[in-house]
Amino acid sequence: MKSKSISRRSLIAGAVGSALVAVTRVEGQTSDPTTLSIEEASRRIRSRQLSSLDLTRAYLARIERLNPRINAFITVTAAQALEQAAALDKEMAAGRRRGPLHGIPIALKDNIDTAGIRTTAASALFADRVPKEDAPVVTKLRAAGVVFLGKLNMHEFAYGGTSAITHFGPVRNPWNTDYCPGGSSGGSAAAVAARLCAAALGTDTAASIRMPAAFCGVTGMKATHGLASIRGIIPLSESHDHVGPLCRSVADCALVLTAIAGFDPLDPFSIDAPLVNYAEATGGAVSRLTIGIPKEPFFADLDPEIAAAAEVAIALIRKMTRAVKDVKLPPAETVPALLAEIFAYHSAYVADPERKKLYHPITLQRILDGAEIPLPAYVEARRKMTIARNTVSSVFDQADLLMTPTTMAMPDKVADALAKAPSELRLIRNTVPFNSFGIPTISVPCGFSRAGLPIGLQITGPRLGEARVFALARAYEQATEWHRREPA
Repeated sequence: MKSKSISRRSLIAGAVGSALVAVTRVEGQTSDPTTLSIEEASRRIRSRQLSSLDLTRAYLARIERLNPRINAFITVTAAQALEQAAALDKEMAAGRRRGPLHGIPIALKDNIDTAGIRTTAASALFADRVPKEDAPVVTKLRAAGVVFLGKLNMHEFAYGGTSAITHFGPVRNPWNTDYCPGGSSGGSAAAVAARLCAAALGTDTAASIRMPAAFCGVTGMKATHGLASIRGIIPLSESHDHVGPLCRSVADCALVLTAIAGFDPLDPFSIDAPLVNYAEATGGAVSRLTIGIPKEPFFADLDPEIAAAAEVAIALIRKMTRAVKDVKLPPAETVPALLAEIFAYHSAYVADPERKKLYHPITLQRILDGAEIPLPAYVEARRKMTIARNTVSSVFDQADLLMTPTTMAMPDKVADALAKAPSELRLIRNTVPFNSFGIPTISVPCGFSRAGLPIGLQITGPRLGEARVFALARAYEQATEWHRREPA
């Protein structure tokens, strides 16, 4: 069966049908409210054309029908979600609207603490762990009026790029369930792509928002390190960890990031930055921007279909902006710091023989690798990270934004990932430097492979340059149709 033709660019990028056929979503011309963007759903809730309760019921019905095939959710909080939605509808009827996320159903990666609801990090070690407090980002979303649908599957302890290694069974890519959705926020990306929630939160230490966003054909944003609090989130490497949104559009990502950003004095990595309405920034002009292309290593050894999609995207952005030029990034070799911090969190657990047995063997070996990092090497890596974060700003003296493919390779098959863990470097090479630099980066859809799998484009800005990143991402999104496609 052939996929519906989208544009001439789809032919260039090799977008033809596979077993799962892509269709075009025409917002507002369907009785299914899960097809609505957050922007449109919010407008309808505000005008009383749509209730949060009806919207929540529609998402819960899709979860019940489709989650068995995709395995995106670990825990579905249906009763609580319906109670929240009903209460929020009453508030709206009384003239109390909390903002654009009022009544919008979202879901959370299962390493983000939720009071009274288990938070497992997809590990047998934490299978029955129930936090007593919400993470600050959850508190902020509650205040913004969101409805929580549940907790999302992920790669165990966020330490991998497939989401196949999880105590709760592998997550599957909605575009073709034989394939991985990427990781570690695989459940978050898969749930958004399959319209099981209007948005999701993920975390990103080396690739874990942007890679699954690319593999699942959605948009994922990693903001400046520390812009949104990571307290109350089971850590991987706090000096690299970020929390951020995955959505079906750039504008929706901007709405969610606006809600979760803010200084947290109890988070040692939080930064006290001015609060910005990123939704307003998405309409910013881009015609005077200069775009930098860091060819090495980001464009080396690319999958040919990713290279072709990137070439088409660069050609389009060249027409939309002032100039496109080559740039070079400073070194950002911080892996020893990342490995040592991962081991530090898990050291007490792996020292206990009974708890140690509860880790997946591949996860356990990766954690133990961090025990081999000597203290001087860790200190030196943190020193290099600080220098990298200080010096990367010089690149933005030459260009306003950077552009690269999100990944260098297409996703692995679930069966292959279960048989043998793929090379993590192959999965994260194009993403992890921006965690080391701590600067904002977004992945947006930019094409499809011949097998019908999505391809992502990565746009990066300077520290606290989220508004600029959103502006170009939105302009590119509106000039293309990739974000309008969805798995059948």
